[in-house]
Amino acid sequence: MHDDPLILTLTLDEEAAAFFEARRRAYFPPERNKVPAHLTLFHQLPGAEIDRVEDVLADLAAITPPLALTVSGLRFMGAGVAYEIEAPDLLALRRAIAAEFAGALSGQDGQPFKPHVTIQNKVAPRKAKELHETLSAFFSPFAATGTGLDLWHYRGGPWAHRAHFPF
Repeated sequence: MHDDPLILTLTLDEEAAAFFEARRRAYFPPERNKVPAHLTLFHQLPGAEIDRVEDVLADLAAITPPLALTVSGLRFMGAGVAYEIEAPDLLALRRAIAAEFAGALSGQDGQPFKPHVTIQNKVAPRKAKELHETLSAFFSPFAATGTGLDLWHYRGGPWAHRAHFPF
């Protein structure tokens, strides 16, 4: 299973993680909700290079302090809704990881990075628009903290946790 793609997510502080997980459970179609709420940094790091991936992540996490995040708004995604995250230090960390694996990144991971936590996906656009409008009416920006990195094996739907790298 060393060739499974590797997914990298940001670990969030307990309060933020609980907030997003509660909303994901409430609004994500249950039959499609196979993983906890998460902020994906990379969708497909090279599984064949797992030792190098883990070394790079361990080295970067060891020199990274907890990251200040601002949950700044809601994003309508057509068939879902996500909370938008602003975090300059997170963008810098992601650039550093991307530079290490530049030749191995997927097209999706090569796109401009817009941090977010998806709480609803793959629903009718009308249903997503209604949720976006409802949540937006009561939204106020709030602070959260990135506390580390989590590495996962992608297994065709569910993810299998591989390693945690605390800041």
